[in-house]
Amino acid sequence: MSAESTPVPGTPPEPGPGGPRHRAPGRRRAPRGKRRKGLLITAWAAAGVVALGGTGVGYVYFKLNGNIKSVDINQALGGHRPLDVDNGSQDILVLGSDTRSGTNKKLGGGTDDGSARSDTAMVVHVYKGHKKASVVSIPRDTLVDRPSCTDGEGVTHDAASQVMFNSAYSTGGAACAVKTVESMSGIRMDHYIEVDFSGFEKLVDDLGGVDITTTKDISDPDSHLKLKAGSHTLDGKQALGLVRTRHGVGDGSDLGRIQLQQAFIKALVDQVKDLGVLTNPKKLFDVADTATKSVTTDSDLGSVKELASFAGGLKGISSSKMRMVTMPVAYDSANANRVLVEKTKAEQVWTALKDDRPIPESATEGTATGEAKGVVSSG
Repeated sequence: MSAESTPVPGTPPEPGPGGPRHRAPGRRRAPRGKRRKGLLITAWAAAGVVALGGTGVGYVYFKLNGNIKSVDINQALGGHRPLDVDNGSQDILVLGSDTRSGTNKKLGGGTDDGSARSDTAMVVHVYKGHKKASVVSIPRDTLVDRPSCTDGEGVTHDAASQVMFNSAYSTGGAACAVKTVESMSGIRMDHYIEVDFSGFEKLVDDLGGVDITTTKDISDPDSHLKLKAGSHTLDGKQALGLVRTRHGVGDGSDLGRIQLQQAFIKALVDQVKDLGVLTNPKKLFDVADTATKSVTTDSDLGSVKELASFAGGLKGISSSKMRMVTMPVAYDSANANRVLVEKTKAEQVWTALKDDRPIPESATEGTATGEAKGVVSSG
């Protein structure tokens, strides 16, 4: 979908913030088949490189503007949502999608049936002043109560109890994913950003790779990743393997994969800030072109101008100002491939974000982790 408004050709985006807020423990059995895992680029990493592309001439602006796909979340969900509190903070749902068609068929496995999964989800809370952020990963295998929702074709799906979190997206698309997160957290999502498999791989290549250091060997035949302990510059294929690897580290659970993703995101955020692509016009365009083709946003961010303005409010947040946690969960003793929400601790997380406060350490103490923390760090 193209942008909703068209500025004068060659007009650079206006800087500034994004505007007002409108199992028993142990190793787990392998999943069935060779399903590829989701991926994530943080909101500001994806949007930040897009922002660079908004400063070009008219042709570049319209080319990038036409790349962006958007979804009208507000219209889809109507008025039955948490209170929209305008206190200067922002909450963004960021999803990594695995669409089973086109280029993603090869990357995601399975058949070319056009179906889609969202195997990775994070709630990004940007604090008032936009100088720091908390990021809460929601494990795809978490059993949740999914509310009724209407998909993009207008079909309404009944509510369901104790189903996998990522079934929300596969059932009703972006709007259903947002509604499920809002139902779980009691927090209204101000924005939605989705990044797909093939775009992620190409974006890393356009950036020239991402530097990371591994403290242990990683070998996972499912994600086709083999890395010796040490420093590496990952190309797109390797980066994709890292963020979807599951059996090469930790206890083999999805939680360990999340810890790898969080470490990779921090490395990516720092590297994007230091690239200096403004001095290389071709690299600038390639990065911005790939980024805009790779994202789907809510309609409020559905143009280069709006996405760039949003990114401008996030560019001051370095990895050292990001607190990354996983929503508190426990292994499901009845099913080794599922986790259950630790409701009391999860409520501490959501309440802190509602109040624009730091997440307390007690909220994540003693919860399931996946045992992969510290395996990957910035290169």
